[in-house]
Amino acid sequence: MSFKFGRTILAGALIGFLMGVAFYFDWLYLFTIPIILAVLYVAIYHIDFLFQTIIFFTPLSINIEEYTDQFGLFLPTEPLLFGIMLLLIFYQIKEPIFTGALLKHPLILILMGYFAWLVITSVTSTHPLVSFKSLLSRLWYVLPLLFFGSVLFSRKGLITRFFWLLTIGTVLVIIYTLLTHAGYGFGEKESHWVMSPFYKDHTIYGAAIALVFPFPVMLFLIKKQTPLSSLILGVFFLIILFGLYFSYTRAAWLSVLGAMAVITLVLLKVRFTYVFAVAILIIGILFTQQDSIQMELARNKTEHTTEAFDERLQSAANVTTDASNLERINRWSCAIEMFKERPVFGFGPATFSFEYARFQEPENLTIISTNFGDMGNAHSEYLSALSETGLLGFVLFLFFVGGLFYYLLIFIQRAKVVNQQYFIIGLGMLFSLTTYFIHAFLNNFLDTDKASIPIYCMIAVLFVLENRLTTQPNGRV
Repeated sequence: MSFKFGRTILAGALIGFLMGVAFYFDWLYLFTIPIILAVLYVAIYHIDFLFQTIIFFTPLSINIEEYTDQFGLFLPTEPLLFGIMLLLIFYQIKEPIFTGALLKHPLILILMGYFAWLVITSVTSTHPLVSFKSLLSRLWYVLPLLFFGSVLFSRKGLITRFFWLLTIGTVLVIIYTLLTHAGYGFGEKESHWVMSPFYKDHTIYGAAIALVFPFPVMLFLIKKQTPLSSLILGVFFLIILFGLYFSYTRAAWLSVLGAMAVITLVLLKVRFTYVFAVAILIIGILFTQQDSIQMELARNKTEHTTEAFDERLQSAANVTTDASNLERINRWSCAIEMFKERPVFGFGPATFSFEYARFQEPENLTIISTNFGDMGNAHSEYLSALSETGLLGFVLFLFFVGGLFYYLLIFIQRAKVVNQQYFIIGLGMLFSLTTYFIHAFLNNFLDTDKASIPIYCMIAVLFVLENRLTTQPNGRV
């Protein structure tokens, strides 16, 4: 018997004994001890398995805030990420495991600068405890996922396993949601909560589905699949398509359409200068014709409560009667006014919901507004950064997002020439990330595991494939 196998048997016996004692004496609180010991054992000796477990349970995690009304914590993902973070810090101090090349990557340097600024704005925050708690939660996403992920994904086969695990977990939630939703005749009102307890509402649910939307196609194309695998991926894609449609999430629908447009431009090799020139032209037209555009928007009375796809998309431009759109504008106005009051340091990370109430103008209030400011965030990743971390934080965040797409596009261009498999993965990640950062204009979810885990893992995958493209241009995932 090998030492490794014997160690596993001994650990399993100890955990089983403790669970047996807890069950026999009805000491239910003791069940936490063997669970903690089991997690510690896996973290120390099989940390790669624990990492993959976190990925699989990301769509299936539950926020205990829904049941405690005290603090938010996603189970089981966030406690596991926190534990891995502490373990990695210990290993890094004992014997560095992260290479200098990774730490010198421009994207990492931008991210480090952004986090340094988050520390400063947490000190100057109007609610320092809230801000430092937010900073800690962001760290337990970045350190284990981005840094350890860059080490883990170097192992053969784990990149494709990441996409499989995330897709399978999401499909399971979609099936549960569709079955629940079917019991209510797929009604629009019920679509706001039928994904509970896995997602808070249909907006983050739709964003999560959009993130995995390209993965079944990508997995099908990167290598020759068996007939069974092809059938499974085809079924997965149909389930994801149905889930996206019946989420009734306009932002998710628009983000997928936007991602399709971006992929089309990349495949057609349209030069960035042309895209930039067209964007400037459109902005110029919008600016010069703003009066007529406002009059046209005022005629749009289509409500978001409709279940028809075309009418629901039309309702996205209804800024006259649609309460959801008007409340979003109210939050954006508050974020801008908050920035004007504290343009340098902002109010501090995660403080928007505590501060925005007093910035609401009477003419912007809607039937779903609250004078207590207890209805969530700024509904924009970008304006959230502006109001909470000031101008410099906003600029650093834009640099990070812009840098991510810059290096991803460079990678795609290089991979197309030498490695078709990497090229397909690059396109899949471009589609996925585009959906989120388009969606980020209308909502912000980077403080949740549902968005942060997929996004930071994909950045880690990008780092690994960038390195392989240089050292092993003909390598396989």
